[in-house]
Amino acid sequence: MFRVVNALVKLLATALGAGYSPVAPGTCGTAVAVPLVWALSSLAMWQWVLVAVAITALGIAVAHRADRAWGTHDSQRIVIDEVAGYCITMIPVDRGHWAPLACGFVVFRFFDIVKPPPVRWLDQHLPGGWGVVLDDAAAGVMGAVVMLLLAHFGVFSALAGI
Repeated sequence: MFRVVNALVKLLATALGAGYSPVAPGTCGTAVAVPLVWALSSLAMWQWVLVAVAITALGIAVAHRADRAWGTHDSQRIVIDEVAGYCITMIPVDRGHWAPLACGFVVFRFFDIVKPPPVRWLDQHLPGGWGVVLDDAAAGVMGAVVMLLLAHFGVFSALAGI
């Protein structure tokens, strides 16, 4: 039973295996989130917030357990944090069109890679799954602010005729 649970934890932590990519696993993990966000685009914003919170909470638990199973700390294979961060980035915008989905991908990846304060601090100071996931959640919040501004100024409308 223990092996089955560990296998399931690793499957979730790697976003169905995307984290095993030898090149840019974080980007691959974010890419897995795009069709998920699009598929659930009909949810109201409050429902989407619940989904993002649930993925974040699940991510904290599975990231912690996967790191323990692998004997690592913040393994690059763990990309559920990217899924959570991208989901947070997409909270304030229309998730049913390609322009916000693509822009959100770029915006989130920027904040996740650059790790501006307090993102880097969270990554370096929070223990276990908390540090693995909450830095990406913070990057997601920063991304959500940018996405809200882009939507406010009509960028998505101009790109996609939304």
